[in-house]
Amino acid sequence: MDVDFEKFRLRTFVNRLIELDEVKIHDEPVALCDVSRHVESTEKAALFLRAGPENCELVAGVSSSRKRVAAAFGVGERELADEFLRRRNDPKPTVEIARGDAPVQEVAFLGEEADLTRLPFHLQHAFDGSVYISSAIDFTIDPETGRTNMGARRLSLRNQREAGTNVTAPSDLKRIYQGCVARREKLAVNFAMGAHPLDLLASQLRIPADEANLVGAMRGEPVPLVKGMTNDAPVLADAEVVVEGYLDEEGYVEPDGPYGEYAGYYGPMHLDPVFHVTGITMRADALHQSVLHGSGPILSRAESANLGGIAIEARTRELLQAAGIEARAVYAPPSGAEVQHLRVAVRQARPGEGKNVIGVVIGGVRSVKHVFVVDDDIDVFDDAQMDWAMATRFQADRDLIAFPGVMGMPLDPSRNGPPPGAKAGFDLTLPPGAARRDIASRPARAPNIGDQARYRTVREAIESRGSLYFGELVEAVGSRDGREIALALDEIRAAGELIRARDGRYGIGKAEKGRTGLPEGAGDDPNAGL
Repeated sequence: MDVDFEKFRLRTFVNRLIELDEVKIHDEPVALCDVSRHVESTEKAALFLRAGPENCELVAGVSSSRKRVAAAFGVGERELADEFLRRRNDPKPTVEIARGDAPVQEVAFLGEEADLTRLPFHLQHAFDGSVYISSAIDFTIDPETGRTNMGARRLSLRNQREAGTNVTAPSDLKRIYQGCVARREKLAVNFAMGAHPLDLLASQLRIPADEANLVGAMRGEPVPLVKGMTNDAPVLADAEVVVEGYLDEEGYVEPDGPYGEYAGYYGPMHLDPVFHVTGITMRADALHQSVLHGSGPILSRAESANLGGIAIEARTRELLQAAGIEARAVYAPPSGAEVQHLRVAVRQARPGEGKNVIGVVIGGVRSVKHVFVVDDDIDVFDDAQMDWAMATRFQADRDLIAFPGVMGMPLDPSRNGPPPGAKAGFDLTLPPGAARRDIASRPARAPNIGDQARYRTVREAIESRGSLYFGELVEAVGSRDGREIALALDEIRAAGELIRARDGRYGIGKAEKGRTGLPEGAGDDPNAGL
């Protein structure tokens, strides 16, 4: 079949972001040690046309906003979870490209020519343990199953032929590699560097399958793969750069780190395997890539969080649907340190449903540390509305649910010790129907008054409709002012016929002339409850 090698190319996507005014372009020379400072200084993606002494092209931050992730999917920002589910449930096959025919193999440095210092490793955080490339997608073949395994990794430069990589966190690669160590076998690994955001998202998914198919699912069409020039591990044929090699059989023998991690703090130095390079291939006009990761003050722009949050939102929708709960909106704010915060808006069908949501999420999504549940009149994407719900609908002794002694994200610095830790749910919902029963529970908003009169007078409107709020009276008589409504009500008050319900509605009844009649007991303490 014909394959369009440009459609899902990183350079093609960056050109699209330039059209959307989402890229800050640096056409001046930029030293590699200054790259991260420039990346952190702009909310846009950063494109360097002359990075380092090689004057290579380097881009960073292509997935560091929800808007850019939505552009990768080609949908609106609030449609991402639904689109993710649609694509995930429609897997696509892979297409094998003959070795040497893939664009990523246009230029090849093999054997002794494979020099890692050709690549723009750079210092990403002030106290990192080395210079890094943070955009690598690793491809391996599981010797036990024959399936392709993918993950998102970083590489730290050791020398021209060796690098460190993080294989300490629980993952399929860790399991596969430890099996190889036990058998005293090398593990062939190829790293794709410079890939479309959908490919990076696919590499983060943990779904039992041949994981190369997940790339096709996210793209929505078959993905082209090619075997390495120096090994048989597959890799993206339309990537920008590939580093081929193997993890040796010696196991965890060399220290790596510290490194600025997803929580916005440094992860400690730890032992990792050594990666040995056997080949470097790339496009003739390769666009190198760096990923914005681990910078605490701007954690909302972390690329892994903006991408990974979509999968968590989708997973939450599935869990709640299975529990019979209607989630009207789900949002994982990227500032929540790799999806440790989750917001859910529900339309409650019964009392206590907000707390049921909390239990389902805490039990079903390991990464989530804090769940915030609101009614569907709150926009979970709006920080100001979430703050308002927290301030006005939450009582800690009633609406806070704590879960001590549970597993969460491994690099949570607040734990101040080894796992497990604690999680919590915040029920910011009103009791079902409360806004209809109690005026104090109704959100205050500007009126939207129509101008078509249905009654000639205020008295006629009240007598026909029963008790009405002031704004309803304004609309009922077609007023575009409102002051004359107050005067008409005063005439009824003067006649001793104006009464008001506890929720403030006006009615006709018996009252003292010149006074407004109130429900029995309402006037005993006019400031009761305030």
